[in-house]
Amino acid sequence: MSLHVDLNCDLGESFGAYRIGQDDMVMKWITSANIACGYHAGDHNVIRKTVEKAVKNNVAVGAHPGFLDLQGFGRRMIQVTPEEVFNLVVYQIGAISSFATIYGTRIRHVKPHGALYTMAAKDRALAAAIADAVYQIDKRMILFGLANSELVKEGRKRGLSVAEEVFADRTYQSDGTLTPRTAPNALIHDVDTSIRRVIRMVKEKKVEAADGMDVAIQADTVCVHGDGAQAAVFVEKLAQELTNQYIQIRAAGDPS
Repeated sequence: MSLHVDLNCDLGESFGAYRIGQDDMVMKWITSANIACGYHAGDHNVIRKTVEKAVKNNVAVGAHPGFLDLQGFGRRMIQVTPEEVFNLVVYQIGAISSFATIYGTRIRHVKPHGALYTMAAKDRALAAAIADAVYQIDKRMILFGLANSELVKEGRKRGLSVAEEVFADRTYQSDGTLTPRTAPNALIHDVDTSIRRVIRMVKEKKVEAADGMDVAIQADTVCVHGDGAQAAVFVEKLAQELTNQYIQIRAAGDPS
């Protein structure tokens, strides 16, 4: 069986007069777009333009719901109940879904953002609330979650299709969680190192943790961030190297 992987990117994070990310250039190389829904980033104008660009580039449209936290970019931990999480996810999926309808497509996947994503990776109740929201809106949507996380487990419990996600530019702990962004070694800045790690995660299903231990990991989809200085160059190089390694790049859920 041939190897394949999805390349996803968080897009549509500009807001009003503020411009964030290299969406136009990155869109040429990815297969899934996680579009900010207006809570942690994005607005109604940006959402429409980003959905339109995704459709034109044959990129799967996904919702990227997060906390209502523009100042903190959705990366601050906020105490919430599972009911609140359910409601905020439903609300934000609805925002993207309406624009998707205009452009003749639908929401293919849902990936929580930032602190919500991190919390749902460990908190079963929050993970269940997100999975329930996705399930009740459209059972065809694919739930993206950190590999081996509670979010992935809760999605499977409900019979959803899930995509276990790995990160190209983040380091891991020995328990399979991401190193917190506040840690000095949280991010990998060297392009070649990141690419080698991605290839190994896809081919060997392993990643080296910060302590040197190998951790088993499933790489259905790889997150590439679109707001770094080298974002477009990195995504292009990664896509080319995946192809060189005979790894097919296709959107999560697409048939071979």
